[in-house]
Amino acid sequence: MTNTLEKRTRKHRAVAPVIATLLMVAIAVVGGTIIFVFSQGFFNQAQVSGTPTIESVKIIGYDARDITNLKAHDGELMTAAGSDPDDQGKNIDEYVIVYVKNDSSGQVLFSEIRLGGAVYNYVFPGSIPAFSDAASLSGTYTIMDNSTDSILDQAGVAQPGETVGVLFDLSDNFPIGRDTQFKLTTTNGAVFVGTVVMGQNAG
Repeated sequence: MTNTLEKRTRKHRAVAPVIATLLMVAIAVVGGTIIFVFSQGFFNQAQVSGTPTIESVKIIGYDARDITNLKAHDGELMTAAGSDPDDQGKNIDEYVIVYVKNDSSGQVLFSEIRLGGAVYNYVFPGSIPAFSDAASLSGTYTIMDNSTDSILDQAGVAQPGETVGVLFDLSDNFPIGRDTQFKLTTTNGAVFVGTVVMGQNAG
């Protein structure tokens, strides 16, 4: 009888590790399947409803000269006077243009734009007035559609591959030669920074 009990005990012990191993394999397979299905659903949803969040904006030039007619982003001279060359320096209400190119695959919306540390508010006047007629617009910026008109969108925007002119109506006086920081923040939180030298142009 003792021999019979020992045989049964040995058989019982031999079966238990096999069952435990099979259970672990089954649990791993089920868990892996659940994670796979969940991740596929998540990524499919992201592909359908998501939008590209990687934004690339290049500051390709500017015109901050103390001259009457500044050069727009399209290479044409502005018809509206942008500065008074007889009044030394770049002064309140005079214009500065920064050329910005959207190298992203989607449109870029501008959340905040600063020049020289000051936040400028967005406006869209349509036909761009001479700086001397725009006293009420100091401290604002507009996005130029061409050398004479602004875009009419409710917010500053640049389409994919588009180069736009950010036209500042200065809120402060700047001496010629002053290095001035340009800072653009998008609605997705991307930040792009460049330098404008007052009295000079580039690009």
